[in-house]
Amino acid sequence: MNPLAVLGALRLALRALARNKLRAALTVLGILIGVAAVVAMTALGEGAKAKVTSQMQSLGANMVVVFPGATSNAGARGATGSAATLTEDDAEAIKRECPSVKEVAAASGASAQIVYEDQNYSTRVNGTTADYFKVRAWNVARGRAWTDADERTAARVCIVGATVVTHLFGAVDPVDKVIRVGKMPCRVVGVLEEKGQSSFGSDQDDVILVPMRTFTGRVASKPRRTVDVILASASDATTTKRAEAQIRALLLQRHHIGPDREPDFKVHNLQDVQKSLEAMRSTLAALLLGVAAIALLVGGIGVMNIMLVSVAERTREIGIRMAIGAREGDILVQFLIEAVVLSLLGGAVGTLAGIAAIIGLAKVLEWPMRMQPEALGVALLVSATIGIVFGFFPARRAARLDPIEALRRE
Repeated sequence: MNPLAVLGALRLALRALARNKLRAALTVLGILIGVAAVVAMTALGEGAKAKVTSQMQSLGANMVVVFPGATSNAGARGATGSAATLTEDDAEAIKRECPSVKEVAAASGASAQIVYEDQNYSTRVNGTTADYFKVRAWNVARGRAWTDADERTAARVCIVGATVVTHLFGAVDPVDKVIRVGKMPCRVVGVLEEKGQSSFGSDQDDVILVPMRTFTGRVASKPRRTVDVILASASDATTTKRAEAQIRALLLQRHHIGPDREPDFKVHNLQDVQKSLEAMRSTLAALLLGVAAIALLVGGIGVMNIMLVSVAERTREIGIRMAIGAREGDILVQFLIEAVVLSLLGGAVGTLAGIAAIIGLAKVLEWPMRMQPEALGVALLVSATIGIVFGFFPARRAARLDPIEALRRE
């Protein structure tokens, strides 16, 4: 067909739709819901992926975590980490003897009541070394980190997280203020940069860090230099698995554990944790997109239904057009254009509704969500495809009407 004929068919299609505004609006609504769901779910999936990646990166770069083993008493097995099987010496050996490991930090923690003037707050106090900040990729936003001299002398200094600052100090600058950690007076030398919530739901900023010797000597006693966890960072992302294997082999040797015995420690690679979270996210995204696809299918059936009704109502009109020279192709194109216009209207409005949903979800979930340009193109393409696929049968039915039979219809 030439362009003028297509424009004429488009005018006829728009005129026909304008005669039945409510019916057309209800048909558009079905496509609108499906397209809005597809757009929103695509952005939600990308936002979840970005959030998981951000949270995993906030835990530390290329990090490998070593936990103590579990206790066993009279056949009853405790949870991982309940046994005291890791020591500061293990951490030092890992840094010294594992070539794929860049930084290592041992850490132990305990809950404590923190007091500043007339304010008090219960939080977690972690004792660790200066390398902890490198392993966790965690900078001091204000003030300073403690020095090697502070570590050697078990100085009463600490660095506080953003949540502790909010609850204990309010608008007061905490740097150089003296607080009481349990029974120990302690000077705040720095404030950690804000990290937010971890992938496991814990508030990473609700913490106070002190030198390891300060912790074991003044906050919580630990036997034989034992620690709660050892954190190690691989030299880069490609050597994380190798670093994990080297740490496991070294600790098996140091703890004199043979091949027939269960290790008294657990080594976890955060890249594997991230992959598991990504797999869960992908499954959820696929499920949500499946629901959106069903909504689109329902919308397409609505388009077909309304077009069949339109053909039945306009049978006499079709007969008149054929009697004065319209060909089957002209009738087919006219009804196809009506179906496509309905679908594209639904797609356009659905895209706007999807963008509004993205903005709302981003504010509620606090995720970095944004609409992908490809999603917009896919939404409009899907809309047009639905119009063609579901409008073709009614259009072909209209095009194959017998002119004489059509003119006899009332």
